[in-house]
Amino acid sequence: MDKPKIDHAWITAAIEDVVATSKENTLNLPTGEKAFDAPLVGFANGADPLFEHYVIHIGDFYLTPVEIFKKAFPQETDVDPVELTVISWVLPSTTRTRKEQAVAVKRPCERWIMVRHYGELFNESLRRSLVARLSDAGIQAVAPMLEAFWSHSDTGPYAPCSNWSERHAAYAAGLGTFGLCDGLITPVGKAMRTGSVVARIAIPPSKRPYTDHHAYCLFYSHGTCGKCIPRCPVKAISESGHDKQTCMRYTMYKMKAYSHDTYDIAVSACGLCQTGIPCMAHIPHPDEG
Repeated sequence: MDKPKIDHAWITAAIEDVVATSKENTLNLPTGEKAFDAPLVGFANGADPLFEHYVIHIGDFYLTPVEIFKKAFPQETDVDPVELTVISWVLPSTTRTRKEQAVAVKRPCERWIMVRHYGELFNESLRRSLVARLSDAGIQAVAPMLEAFWSHSDTGPYAPCSNWSERHAAYAAGLGTFGLCDGLITPVGKAMRTGSVVARIAIPPSKRPYTDHHAYCLFYSHGTCGKCIPRCPVKAISESGHDKQTCMRYTMYKMKAYSHDTYDIAVSACGLCQTGIPCMAHIPHPDEG
């Protein structure tokens, strides 16, 4: 049997297959419903200058694709960044989850908490599955978020942050731009989760249909909307942007305790600013502001 051609179509189909068929794509509710609908997939080249741009703006601790690859495969000292591809995906929450979360006030709804916990467990499984499938095809690959070298940082202008960001990978792969609350606005909206894998394969990069990292946010692009501001129960969003420290204190402590006490799941979850807004399920039209 001929070996399959490993290209963007093969990789996209592999990700779509896992999302569609895996029993781990679940909210673990009696209804048996999935955590995520069909994914979006994009690609960025490892030599894209944007990754060095991230290092300059986020901090020297931020890792580029080639640094990630060399940490995962230290014996590969001669790898060139252009040989690498960052594979990124978006996992949109279901319509039912979005609708329930959109009417929630102060605390996230049950389905949102389940997405944050069981949905992210599935996302981890998807990362592992893609790495395994690529490895079986003879392609070296690494999921940065699953590696011991992935870490948080409390330094720099964007602290708290990490040394690899799934949302920034998705931005580089043409999958979305950032909003006022720092969430990524994608063609399937902001109520989603992202994942990524760095692989030693040259896949043509996806087109980035924007040049401004705030292009899809009506507040920045048209001076309107701002509807995520009143959605925040602790006033962590304003016309000045997103106060990450205030947001983190609420999600990491109050909402984690609420999730544990109410659903016996200790997970940091809020996400009210990602629903009940024009960019919840699509790129908003200027008239929606």
